[in-house]
Amino acid sequence: MIAQANRLNQVKEYYFSSKLKEVRAMQESGKDIINLGIGSPDLPPPPQVITALNGALVNSAAHQYQPYKGTADFRKAIAEFYQNHYDVSLDAETEILPLMGSKEGITHITMAFLNEGDEVLIPNPGYPTYAAVTELVGAKAVFYDLNAEGNWLPNLAQLAKKDLSKVKLMWVNYPHMPTGASATDQVFRDLVEFGKTHNILIVNDNPYSFILNNEPKSILQTEDAKEVVLELNSLSKSFNMAGWRIGMVCGSEKNLNTILKVKTNMDSGMFYPLQAGAAVALRMNGNWFSALNETYQSRKEKVLELAKVLQCEPEKDQSGMFIWAKVPKGSTSEAFVEGLLQKHNIFTAPGFIFGTMGEGYVRFSLCASEENIKRAIKRVM
Repeated sequence: MIAQANRLNQVKEYYFSSKLKEVRAMQESGKDIINLGIGSPDLPPPPQVITALNGALVNSAAHQYQPYKGTADFRKAIAEFYQNHYDVSLDAETEILPLMGSKEGITHITMAFLNEGDEVLIPNPGYPTYAAVTELVGAKAVFYDLNAEGNWLPNLAQLAKKDLSKVKLMWVNYPHMPTGASATDQVFRDLVEFGKTHNILIVNDNPYSFILNNEPKSILQTEDAKEVVLELNSLSKSFNMAGWRIGMVCGSEKNLNTILKVKTNMDSGMFYPLQAGAAVALRMNGNWFSALNETYQSRKEKVLELAKVLQCEPEKDQSGMFIWAKVPKGSTSEAFVEGLLQKHNIFTAPGFIFGTMGEGYVRFSLCASEENIKRAIKRVM
C-alpha cells in the first residue's frame, strides 16, 4: 500500500465529516434524527439573489474562466458592503480578494505566510480547522486559552509574557464560534497593537457578525489595522448561502498579493453566476438582517428551553447561530452528546471538538426549524 504523507500523521478527519456519516447511517436505518449540531443555514437565500444567479447563466461569458481576483463588480459590492455595514473603506482593486468560502482562505493564508517550524496562536476553544491546517504545513499550533471568566476574550497581557519570537500568525474569531462572545472596540485595538509590537499577523475570522448581533464589527475599523491584520468574511451565514462557497479576505495590497500567489495555483476563478448573485446579496439593505434575526431569535428562545430541560447552563449574551452551554455536572461533553443521540435521536456538537477549554460544554445549532426544536423538547421531557 502507498503510505500517506507524513503531514497527515497529526491531522484527523474533520469531526463533522466523520460523525455525520454515523448520523446518516442512523437515518437510513429508519431513525428520525433531529440535527442541532451543524451550522448550515436551512433557510433560503434572498429571492433577488436566486434571480440574479439565474439571469447571469445566459451571460455570454458565464461559462468561461473568471478572473483570479473575482469580477470587478463583485469586489465593488464587497467594498460597498464593508463601507455601509462596518464603516470600513476598502480599495476594491487592491484590498479585497474573493474566495471560494472563507474556509478556503484559512488554508491559503496558512500556506502563504507560514514556514515549517513557525508558531501560530490559536484560540482554545476555537474552530478546529485553524489547528489542522497549521499542522498540514508543518507549523506549530500554540493554543491560547479562553474561558467564561474572561468573557472568552484573549488575555494579551498574559500572552505577551511568553516567548513569541517564533509566532508569525494569530487567529481570532469574533463574534466567537463556538461561544458566541463578541469583541469590543478596545479588544480590537489591543489586538492590532499586539500584532505591531510582536510582528504577528492577526487574522480575524468574521462570518457571524450579523446573526443575532445588533452591533456588527470589523477589526478593520481599527486605525492602522491593515498593516498587521487580515479579515475573512463570508456570505454563508449572513445570506444563507453556505453551499455556494463564497467569501472574501480583506487587508493590505501586500498581504493579499502574497495570498494570491497561493490562490492562483489552487483554482481558476469562481463561477460567474455565483459572483453575480453574491453581489446582489451584498447590496441588500438592513431589512434582510432584521427579518433573518426575527427567525433566529424565535429559534433561540426554543433552544434555550431545550437546554433548560436538559439541565444545561447557557452562556449569556451570545451572538451567532449557536447556543453554547455547560452540560450537567458529572457528565463529559462527549457522553452527553452521545446519550442525547442514542436515547432521543437528537444530534448536537460536543464542546471537546473545539479544544480542551470546550470540555464540559455542548453547542446547539439554530439551523433547524422551530417545529423540529419543539419536537426535540418533547422527546426529552
